[in-house]
Formats: sequence, structure tokens, C-alpha cells
Amino acid sequence: AASDPFSDISDIPSKDKIVKLYNEGVIKGAGSGFYHPDGTLTAAQGVQMIVNAFDISLASFLFIKAPLATDWFKNANNNAWYADALIRAGANDIGLPADLDPNVKWTKEDFTYYLIMAMESCYNMPMINMMYIDTADEDDMTAEYQGAIQRSMKYNITALDKGKKFYPKKQLTRAEAAEMIFNARTLVSEMKLEVK
Repeated sequence: AASDPFSDISDIPSKDKIVKLYNEGVIKGAGSGFYHPDGTLTAAQGVQMIVNAFDISLASFLFIKAPLATDWFKNANNNAWYADALIRAGANDIGLPADLDPNVKWTKEDFTYYLIMAMESCYNMPMINMMYIDTADEDDMTAEYQGAIQRSMKYNITALDKGKKFYPKKQLTRAEAAEMIFNARTLVSEMKLEVK
């Protein structure tokens, strides 16, 4: 359709969510009218989506010098397109490691972990029933990510497939990441979560 911002999302299930996120300024394309929904998500792209999703800004900070991405992340490029997102993420300490490689491909468990960490650092989250959800591929998960993955399922941001698999080590596509961002923003909106 002529109103679609991207020409390569017409046949994917998450099309409407991607369009809505684009219209809300949360996600951007890859240029020339493409979103590349099947492209694998990089850490830089993931951080950009997360800080945009939760309106993470520098409004409450007063800097004595202009901040640089490398002030928080030693592997960053201060002139790269993602530098502003890393500055916002670093200043607000949303749980990213100092040795973050912006160009590394993020897996499903990577993005899930950092998305949940950011959301929980930004909002007063409700108490949830933490009855454990059995997953068939739990042994494939990074141990420190398991709690966030469990909470992501409780928050209805992620879900298991019919075989109770999460696929933690699968490289996440840009479409899958957008769907998770959409679900997280829906949770924040529907529960009227207050900013910390």
C-alpha cells in the first residue's frame, strides 16, 4: 500500500505493529523505503529501539562536557549513527555492559534480557506471580538471563512455541525485535506504569 513506510513488510505477520512503531517514532528503516524485517538485529539497533521505546532521554542530566558514547562503552564509535542512543542508555544505566560491541548480532535472549532490564529500570513494575514456566530448551539459556526471560513471558512480551521452546541462541530478526518492543510498550500503556 502507498501508505506503508516500508516496501518489504507487506507479507509479514507483524506488519501492523512495525507500521505503528514507525509512526510513533520508535523504529526506523534501513533506508530507501526498506525495513529489512528478516535482517539480524545488532546490539546498536537493539539499544536504539529500547531507548526509543521507553523515551529514555538526557532531560534530567546536566553535563559539564558534551557526553560521548565512549564515556560508557569503550567499543563505541562516537561518530556512528547509534552514538546518541548509547549515550542515553549509558547515562540512564539501563544495564548494558561497558564492553558492549555495537556491531555484534544479538540473540533472542540478549535482546530479551536488555529489554526487560531497561523496562524495569524505567518503570515501577507490578508484582507478578512468578510461578516458573517450564521451557524445553532451558539448558541452552545463559544462566544470568533466565530470570528476565521468565519475566518477559509473564509480561506477555515473549512466548514459547508449541514445543515449549524459547530459542535463546537464535539470532533475532528486526521484525521479531519490533514485535517484542510493541508488546512491551503495550504493557506499559495498558498497565499505566509510572516512570521511576
